[in-house]
Amino acid sequence: MVLCGIDEAGRGPLAGPLTIAGVILRHPIEGLNDSKKLTEKKREELFEIIIQNSDYHIARFSAEQIDDLGLSACLAAGLREIMSTLGEADYLYDGNSKFGVSDLRTMVKADATIPEVSAASILAKVTRDREMVKLAPLYPKYGFEGHKGYGSASHIEAIRLYGHCEIHRKSFKLKSLQPSLF
Repeated sequence: MVLCGIDEAGRGPLAGPLTIAGVILRHPIEGLNDSKKLTEKKREELFEIIIQNSDYHIARFSAEQIDDLGLSACLAAGLREIMSTLGEADYLYDGNSKFGVSDLRTMVKADATIPEVSAASILAKVTRDREMVKLAPLYPKYGFEGHKGYGSASHIEAIRLYGHCEIHRKSFKLKSLQPSLF
């Protein structure tokens, strides 16, 4: 049975989508690794090679969906979407939680050791990063093209100054922005 690696990008940011990718490699690809360990240039190069040499599916959940459904429910829905789209395979998800999805194996740090999961990591991260860069001009005060929605000091300061915009996850609460009791 073929192996389908699954990984996500955008689990912890304050803004933007959650992106989950599943990849079945048709041919070996040199240079795969955890997307966080690769340069942006290398991720972009590998993205195109992965697309050309795999069967894949990318599931995406907006900040609004994350706020409405919850992060865990979105992850579960994305895992099920990938499994129903790519069909029969041995599914391996990076991490240690199945989010209630059966017929799924998990492995911590699979994105650094299993090529199919590394490829999924790259597809998820590049897809999400591209979307954040595309959205950045619509919300120029926030600097999304730089931090991609993660909780950098400049991003938190922009939220403090301008409040949330429509791609922020309103359900994510920052202690530094909560009113003090004293």
